[in-house]
Order: sequence, then structure tokens, then C-alpha cells
Amino acid sequence: EKEGPTGMLVGSMLALMAFLLAITMGMAADRFDARRGAVLAEANSIGTTYLRTDFLPQPAASQSQELIREYVPLRIIEGEPSDEEIAAIVARSDEILSELWSIAGGPASETPDSEMLALYITTLNETIDANTTRVTAGLYARVPETIALLLFFGSILTLGMVGFSAGLTKRRSPLTAVVLVVVLGAVLALIIDIDRPTGGTLTTGQQPLIDLEGQIGPPSP
Repeated sequence: EKEGPTGMLVGSMLALMAFLLAITMGMAADRFDARRGAVLAEANSIGTTYLRTDFLPQPAASQSQELIREYVPLRIIEGEPSDEEIAAIVARSDEILSELWSIAGGPASETPDSEMLALYITTLNETIDANTTRVTAGLYARVPETIALLLFFGSILTLGMVGFSAGLTKRRSPLTAVVLVVVLGAVLALIIDIDRPTGGTLTTGQQPLIDLEGQIGPPSP
């Protein structure tokens, strides 16, 4: 065993783990940035839609504004909601968007050549697309579970091989072992934290939507 390629194998496994960690960290960071960008894009789209409701005739304008005031708080996701709460939020959001589209359909059919109304419908369509983008980025754009499992079991195997190599050479450094375990565990924890849409220490900021809620006001009681 002392003449075997144990040291080379351990070095190769450590290099492979470093490569996998770097790739996975990049994937998680890209998805985190996508979720953060989706929040800003949605806030801008909703804000423009709210302003352009003035292009609608009454009572369609007032009805649309009230629905948007109800819609914005639904899009502010704070804490760590359960799957049932998320499903309810998504379902109600879809209902409000459908109602807004139906309300806009009446004036659009009466004045199909209105450029002002066309601007509102275009922005409303962007808001609907922003909703789909954010739901997809928040619920489905995650690091694949197979990669997470590969990192977990690969880390265990790598640490085991390091310990096995130390036993063969009869040279063990407790400080080095502790540092390796702590650093590897910290990187894995950071990847998992970044990959979580809600909860954890690194969360997607909701400030653009919070500011928008303050601008347009709460829904009527």
C-alpha cells in the first residue's frame, strides 16, 4: 500500500472536488442573480402598469388599480413560506392577472385603434410575463439535486481518502484536518444557502416591491 498511488489519488480527488465546487457555486450564483433581477424587473413592470391604468376609462381604471394594489403584496416573499402558502400566492396572482386582462379586454374591443390603450396592454402583458419568469426562477431554477448529492458524497469520500492516506503514511495533522473539514463544509453550506429562494442567510431582496407598495398604497379594506 505504501508504494501504491494513494497520494496521487487523494490529490486528484481534492482537485476534482475543488472543480465541482467552483462549477456548482457559479450555477447557484447565476440563479441567485436571476431571482434578484426578476424581482426588479417585476417591480418596474407592475409600477408602469399601475401608472398606465389612467389610460383606461372608468370604472375599468379604478378596478385595475385596486387589483394591482392587492397584487403587489402577494409578490413580496419574506421569511420562508410553506409549499401550501406559495401555491396559494401563485394561484391568487394568476387570478388577479386574469382579471386585469379581462378588464382591459372591454375597452380594447370598443376602441381597438387606441394607441394609449395599446401601451397599457403591452405593459400588462410584460407584467404577466414577469410573473411567469419570477415563478420559474424562484421555484424551478435550482441546482440539480443530483449535483448536490454528488458534492455531498464526494466530500465524504474525499475526506475518507485523506484520512486513509494519513493512516498509511502515519503522519496526521489535526489542524489540517479540521481546516479542511470546516472550509469544505462552509462552501457546501454557502452553495445550499444561495440556492434557496427563501430563508437562509442570503435571501433575494424584496426592496423594489416594498418601495412600490409604499408608492401605490395598500388595497382598500
